[in-house]
Amino acid sequence: MILIGMFDSPFVRRVAVTMNLLAIPFEHRNWSVGKDFDRIREFNPLGRVPTLVLDGGEALIESAAILDYVDDFVGPARALLPPSGRDRRQALRAMSIAVGAAEKGVLQIYETVFRPEEKRHEPWVDRCRVQMHGALAELERAAAGRADGWLVGGRMTQADITTSCVFTFLCDALGAGRAGAYPSLTGLTERCEKLPEFRSAKLAFAAPSRPS
Repeated sequence: MILIGMFDSPFVRRVAVTMNLLAIPFEHRNWSVGKDFDRIREFNPLGRVPTLVLDGGEALIESAAILDYVDDFVGPARALLPPSGRDRRQALRAMSIAVGAAEKGVLQIYETVFRPEEKRHEPWVDRCRVQMHGALAELERAAAGRADGWLVGGRMTQADITTSCVFTFLCDALGAGRAGAYPSLTGLTERCEKLPEFRSAKLAFAAPSRPS
């Protein structure tokens, strides 16, 4: 399998970490949606990442769809999303909130990178910032309420992987966790980031270059 995309994207990274944890080998193509846009579009018409190219040549796009395939690939006993019931609902809720926070963070970055300063709309940036921190506050409450240290069901699930990848990204890119704002979320993320499966799929954040 071939995973396309850079590990400073939380969406690419959550796929890579998941495949590492499940011991699924893959070739990584460290392609940027900026300079490698045309190459990515050979596999994904949107030119977006992550894209996972299966051994037979089929290309899967969008991280949630890829993670669904990965869980199906390893089977229910090893899948990282709980199969049913309250645990599944809680995991999906946490993942949705985390992904929403990441999307609002990306919008803040794009506003400063791609829009000329005189055309930036600060109320829009403020709204994205409020939404991002609202999502992180909800994840902080969820993490604080778990004595076992994991978000769902007493073991690491996709909720922990996605949340940790997103929080690391938002801290690196936007300083979201400064001044100890989210101590329980920080603790969860630090626990995950110590694992070799996370460390081997880590790339320091670098803001995308403004098109010339």
